[in-house]
Amino acid sequence: MFLSLLSMMRNSALYRIALCFLCLLILSVFDLLTGPSGMTLDQVVLTLLEGPNGDNKAFSTIIWLIRLPQTLTAIAVGFCLGYAGLMMQTILANPLASPYTLGFSAAAGFGAALSILFGASLPIAAWILVPGSAFAFTLLACAIIYAIANIKGSSSEILVLAGIAVLFFFQSLQSLLQYLAAPEVLQQIVFWLFGSLFKANWTSVLVISAILAATLPFSLKEVWNLTTLRLGDDNAASLGLNVNALRKRIFIHVALLTSAAVSFTGTIGFIGLISPHVSRAIVGEDHRYSLVLSGMIGAILLVSASILSKIISAGAVIPVGIITAIIGVPMLLIVILKKQG
Repeated sequence: MFLSLLSMMRNSALYRIALCFLCLLILSVFDLLTGPSGMTLDQVVLTLLEGPNGDNKAFSTIIWLIRLPQTLTAIAVGFCLGYAGLMMQTILANPLASPYTLGFSAAAGFGAALSILFGASLPIAAWILVPGSAFAFTLLACAIIYAIANIKGSSSEILVLAGIAVLFFFQSLQSLLQYLAAPEVLQQIVFWLFGSLFKANWTSVLVISAILAATLPFSLKEVWNLTTLRLGDDNAASLGLNVNALRKRIFIHVALLTSAAVSFTGTIGFIGLISPHVSRAIVGEDHRYSLVLSGMIGAILLVSASILSKIISAGAVIPVGIITAIIGVPMLLIVILKKQG
């Protein structure tokens, strides 16, 4: 009886989600351990328990002001990208879709580049201006696509075509700013575009977490509708689902999550593309499980990338966007090769 119950638990989606959550916790602790300071596990745990005003000021500074904000930002950003990636692939019916498909990353990059290039003349701190500008221009891209969808309809074809137009528009503006920038400013722009956790702080943790917490309840209400949409537009419509209205609602959720993610870290690729495939491979198409798991897989991937970036070059900062691209390509190939038919 007990063995059969244990076997059922092992085959359940909740059991697999719990294992992934445990994996995320272990990787998060390992991320806190990794770095040039040489802190042991006991020292990390003691510093966490003592709080930001612990006895050892050096360890408190390393953990509470540098590593913990970076780890929590990696978890929040990875979750946003993985979560948004599955919703994007569902509403566009495209396995190659990601949160960046509709040009959000290009808009964020242009906003960040604009603030880096001209922000010195404004009486606003760079740590507020750069993410604020990236967030604002991402929402502007969302507004442009949403307006086109209202005029021409919100089919997946219209959204993709509008997204491609927005993508190339902001990429061209971004290239223009890079051409006009001085060498030292260009270096800052390029580093931001690589995607990095280096400037993560408690502000980024709070802002991203707040947007994620505000978005989750509304998107989780749509899990059955998203699962139904996987049957195809015609079948979903025959079951009474307003497909166009659903696409518009989910599109806004994706825009908010992507804006929050890229504003503080820059463009981090492949997380939103790979996570949905891994999630569906583990728990199937049921969005009650795959949606949350996709976010969790995104967090696992980004925390793993953070660990690898510190192991590869202990004394330097390698942007995690480079690491995710390196590990994302073989993972995508594995997903393609394992697909049947």
